[in-house]
Amino acid sequence: MFYFDFACWGRMLRYAWNETDLRRRRKLFSLLLLRVPLIAGINAICFSLDPIFFPGLRKTEVREPVFVIGHGRSGTTHLHDLLYQDGDRFSCFMMYELFWSALIPKKLIRLSARIDQENLGSFFERRAQARSDARYSKTEDAHHQAANYPEEDDGILTYSCSSGSWSLRVPDLSVVGFHYVDEWPSKKRRRMMRFYRECIRRQLYLNGSKKIHLSKNPTFTGRIETLIEFFPDAKFVIPYRNPLETVPSLLKLMRGFWKIRGVTEERMQNGFKLIAEQSIHSYWYPKEVLDRHPELMVTEIDYRDLIAHPKQVVRSVYADLGFEMSPEFEAILDDAQKRAGTHESRHRYSLEEFGLDEAEIRKQLAPLFERFDWPSEGRLEEPSSEDDPTKEATTS
Repeated sequence: MFYFDFACWGRMLRYAWNETDLRRRRKLFSLLLLRVPLIAGINAICFSLDPIFFPGLRKTEVREPVFVIGHGRSGTTHLHDLLYQDGDRFSCFMMYELFWSALIPKKLIRLSARIDQENLGSFFERRAQARSDARYSKTEDAHHQAANYPEEDDGILTYSCSSGSWSLRVPDLSVVGFHYVDEWPSKKRRRMMRFYRECIRRQLYLNGSKKIHLSKNPTFTGRIETLIEFFPDAKFVIPYRNPLETVPSLLKLMRGFWKIRGVTEERMQNGFKLIAEQSIHSYWYPKEVLDRHPELMVTEIDYRDLIAHPKQVVRSVYADLGFEMSPEFEAILDDAQKRAGTHESRHRYSLEEFGLDEAEIRKQLAPLFERFDWPSEGRLEEPSSEDDPTKEATTS
């Protein structure tokens, strides 16, 4: 059955009602009272009809999915983008597919695209591509986005009102907090994850039932125990990057999102505090959980190695996870290796900008600082578009 978090939907409606900015209030109400019920309703109906129209769906299984998890801005996207190009092996969610958790709408969209290509010379596809390019071009340097490009699985839960992407519009994480899923009541946690597993099953039916689902989700660091419960044969890849870089980088990105949506400085500050707390948890919690499951296949990588030697890192990941690398994929990695290290950072910011204390972060994550020998930096660099607040999330 389709899953919908009515409790979160109600909290967001109350948040919208108490919003003092009339423009923001109207936008939130329009989204929550019109778009969300419409798309969720269509998905709910189609979700129930999927097994009837596609009987083979019942036989489709999710086998040995690969989850790339880690703190935001730690290289999860870069690594996922590399792995995804092994298209004969992996299946992912495209961005446009995150709006449609059911199988029927995706089938209809692909059928329409084929008709457009065969009879109209891809007229509508070109228009859609142009719109997508215009919308996401400003953030190409920091995070490639396109309607027909892979995105985070968490987005498939957006119109179920159970996705972390809602925090881009609602900075109060007590309203839209989806990090500490492992601490949720069992009934709610299991209902959401059963639905998520069904969404993956539909995607595999669409892309090829023999493929492996490849997931990239920084927000999943707080639900790793639940992932193991529902995917006991899962494989995990965890990139690690200096938290003195990732935490302020993430906060600055969120500031951009919130600022363009008119969020007050007071609400931003409260959001920064909660995200900083979650950030510490994102570093130590996956390690703690996975140490309790030595039977799982897990590989950990250093972000610095990923940036400098992407082919070597991916080769190591494949060896750890028991995959063989095809000559075609080797050629793709050769090209990625040639481009490695060519990007220059330009923007600077400080830990103090967000009231972060380096000594405290080092104390809380001392074992990781010792293991990776992360340097102390008073000021950190990021690509210029990292700070561009115009990047839209799946709720846009």
